[in-house]
Amino acid sequence: MPMNVSSSGQPIAPAMLPDGPLAPSQETHAHHAIWDLLESVTDPEIPVVNLREMGILRAVRQGPQGLDVVITPTYSGCPAMGQMEDDVAHALSSAGVAARVVTQLAPAWSTDWITAEGREKLRAYGIAPPMKSACAAAGAQVLTFASKGLNVRDTVACPQCGSEDTTEISHFGSTACKALYRCLSCMEPFDYFKPY
Repeated sequence: MPMNVSSSGQPIAPAMLPDGPLAPSQETHAHHAIWDLLESVTDPEIPVVNLREMGILRAVRQGPQGLDVVITPTYSGCPAMGQMEDDVAHALSSAGVAARVVTQLAPAWSTDWITAEGREKLRAYGIAPPMKSACAAAGAQVLTFASKGLNVRDTVACPQCGSEDTTEISHFGSTACKALYRCLSCMEPFDYFKPY
């Protein structure tokens, strides 16, 4: 039987990973151990951020047949979702953890779920993180439509030089969840993770 270890190399006691319901005293240790283990699972399209930092890894909970690890796609047609499921399942099975990967679509993922650490990693990687919450972005869109012609746009700072003198080149960038921008100061193109 393989030894169960967390991503930090600490052993996970087999009693903490039962196939049946968790005792209340064990629940915290088992869940924390699995969260630690999954810290190494990165977004296949943005390998500098892990699924927790992106808000894709939603929960570790007791399911009807054991532990469930819940993930939510950034959008329902995300082509990387299958790879994310496989990566989570592989990390769990490699550590000898019996858990099921469950995809949950509701509530829908929001850029508000990206952690502060994840946003900083996106910026350092060259992707401008969402500048405001998805709720604020929706409000700006309503204002745009209601004012019949008033153009309210996000102020997107260039991740390379920090300038806010940027312009959108295309509403779709390297993936559907990003827009392509250009900095008018350093002239570099970059992706902007659209808020939603």
